[in-house]
Amino acid sequence: MGRTCLALGAQLHLVEPLGFSLDDRQVKRAGLDYWPHVKPVVWRDFAQFEAVLPSLGEAFFFTTEGKRGLWEVSFPRPSVLVFGRESVGLSPEIRNRHRDRTVSIPMPGDGNPSVVRSLNLSTASAIVMYEAARQWQLPQG
Repeated sequence: MGRTCLALGAQLHLVEPLGFSLDDRQVKRAGLDYWPHVKPVVWRDFAQFEAVLPSLGEAFFFTTEGKRGLWEVSFPRPSVLVFGRESVGLSPEIRNRHRDRTVSIPMPGDGNPSVVRSLNLSTASAIVMYEAARQWQLPQG
């Protein structure tokens, strides 16, 4: 996700508790040589992040239970694309509080939802970020 943000010039916001370490040694060990350029903003908890959301842009919350599909959304500038944890997604409380702002990524697959329940976080975020970039007609290269 950090690499995609860097490629598109997007700001990455991370909300604690994180499921990984941002310690320099751990980042280097993971081979993230681009990480110093990402410069993520780290929030103490979701309440702190949620309090500043309106000042950051129009928020969209991504979940398999989204009220709208991705192709139905027009992303204004600026937009804030909110994703949950890799393992469990957004909490039910966050989904319920922002129900009208939830969006799902189309996954027609083979019609068997038990096989593909969701996409991994990196893939999902890249799909959404590039759709926003396409709508905004960001220059190529």
